[in-house]
Amino acid sequence: MENSENQSIKVGLLEEEARKRKERLANLKKSLENKNNQKNNEDSVEKPLPKPRFKSYIPEDEGLKAELIPTPQPGDIVAEVEDQLKAGETVFTVQELDLNTLAPRKPDWDLKRDIEKRMTKLERRTQRAIAELIRDRLKGEQNIDLAMAVNEGARANAQIDNDEE
Repeated sequence: MENSENQSIKVGLLEEEARKRKERLANLKKSLENKNNQKNNEDSVEKPLPKPRFKSYIPEDEGLKAELIPTPQPGDIVAEVEDQLKAGETVFTVQELDLNTLAPRKPDWDLKRDIEKRMTKLERRTQRAIAELIRDRLKGEQNIDLAMAVNEGARANAQIDNDEE
C-alpha cells in the first residue's frame, strides 16, 4: 500500500514538473513572437539613408558640394623650424670618453659568463681526480714513505674542500 502511495506521489510530482515546463516553453515562445513582431514593425519604418561625406573627391553636383569636408590648411611651420634651429645651436660639451667602454666586447663574453659556474664545479672535480691519481701512484710505489703519502693526500683533500666552499 505504501508503495502505491509513493508511486502516486512521484507520478504527481513528475506531472506537475512537466506542466511547469510546458508553461515556461509557452512563455518563451510568446516572448520570441513579440520580439519578432517588434523587429518587423521597426523594419517596416524607413530609416533615412546616410549622407555621403567627401574628403578627397570633389563632386560636380551643387547639392553634393555641401557635403564636402573642407581641406585642412597647413600650420605655420616657420616657428617650428626656428625652434629646432635654436635647439640645434646649443653646444654640448663632450666629456672625456674611456676607450675601454667604447671598445666592443669579445664575441664570446656572454658564453664565458654563463659557463663560469659550471667550470668551477669541473675544476673541483679535476682537482679531486688529480689527487686520486697521485694517491694511486704513491700506493703503487713502495719506496716512498707511507706517512708522507698520507699527509700529501690529506693536504690535497683539504685544498679541494676549501675550493668547494
